[in-house]
Amino acid sequence: MNAPSDMTNDDTTDNRLKLRPDLAAVRDQHALGLDAARPDAVAKRRARSKRTARENIADLCDPDSFVEYGALAVAAQRSRRSVEELKRDTPADGLIAGIGSVNGERFGAERARCVVMHYDYTVLAGTQGFQNHRKTDRMVQIAMEQKRPVIFFVEGGGGRPGDTDAALLHSSGLECTSFYEFARLSGCVPTIGINAGHCFAGNAAFFGCCDVTIATRDSNTGMGGPAMIEGGGLGQFRAEEIGPAEVQAANGVIDVVVDDEAQAVQVARQYLSYFQGTAADYDAPDPAALREVLPENRRMSYDVRRVITALADAASVLELRRAYAPNLVTALIRVEGRPLGVIANNPAHLAGAIDSAAADKAERFMRLCDAHGLPLLTLCDTPGIMVGPAAEKTGTVRHAARMFVAGGPGSVPSAPPPAAPPQAR
Repeated sequence: MNAPSDMTNDDTTDNRLKLRPDLAAVRDQHALGLDAARPDAVAKRRARSKRTARENIADLCDPDSFVEYGALAVAAQRSRRSVEELKRDTPADGLIAGIGSVNGERFGAERARCVVMHYDYTVLAGTQGFQNHRKTDRMVQIAMEQKRPVIFFVEGGGGRPGDTDAALLHSSGLECTSFYEFARLSGCVPTIGINAGHCFAGNAAFFGCCDVTIATRDSNTGMGGPAMIEGGGLGQFRAEEIGPAEVQAANGVIDVVVDDEAQAVQVARQYLSYFQGTAADYDAPDPAALREVLPENRRMSYDVRRVITALADAASVLELRRAYAPNLVTALIRVEGRPLGVIANNPAHLAGAIDSAAADKAERFMRLCDAHGLPLLTLCDTPGIMVGPAAEKTGTVRHAARMFVAGGPGSVPSAPPPAAPPQAR
């Protein structure tokens, strides 16, 4: 474990003269990986209107709470590059990782502690190297043992073939258990994936394993990047053509689409808060608003999101997978400070009928709430499961059954009040 990644306030010239030479040397090595020592790398991020990895972590974590692990690691390429070159060009082996606090002021120090990992796109395009996989494994171990949530910034190009120091077996990645270990976190601790750029191959695998996926509108996500696709004889494509955000949101890969990294961090903090406990500060709505939110005429449609907003504390609604299966709404909310999940049929699409996509959406959300102990509220206004030859071509029987299986053994409280007027029944 290393000292916090940012130098402390007393690192002035006068104070440094008092340091032992060995301590000063260690601090100098840590400083090589900070943004201040890498102006060219920072400038490249600025040219793309992006922030650096360290800026994102500083924005996410409570002030002075982030403690970095493995900051002095470099790429496993000593057999073909000098150590000084590796220190300069591959700081932290392209993965900044550590422990920090998020929302500590609201929920206390113990509930605020999180594992934070961030691939650094300015280091070998955020690729996965031998040493940064070892760092990932260590952070996953800590998350599992201490039951800490994980926030993972995943922008990067997947596995790195150039780490020549490892043995042949290591170079092929056959011994890598990082994906297996990370997948084991599912259902044990909240996991949040954030993509603000190009996320391909192994990086995308981690992204897809997360409970919630947040991505910027200009992002691209895919199980293979341009080089892999072309190498497989599948054609030539620009990175921007592979898995753009609008495609991945519509097919359910992305849970929340945001404008930029700042908003991604904001959403991550909000999402995490639902699993950190009851909020003492809340603004409950006037329940009288619910009297007018549904039409008297049962043949008229209505906006079910207005119902959810009328039930929830002010500014507490976080909808997931909005662009996917619009006939069903899934959201995290608070009611008098208490977090819970909401599943609501949306009569504005397919009259709220549940097709295969909606069943999958409901199943995933029910498992999320059950795994992390969130009560589940169902706003039910649906004619039922979608039927007909077209529906059966999508495997509705199997998809709907998965939804039933997910809801059957649930261990959290659930309540299914009807959303429509009584005469609609």
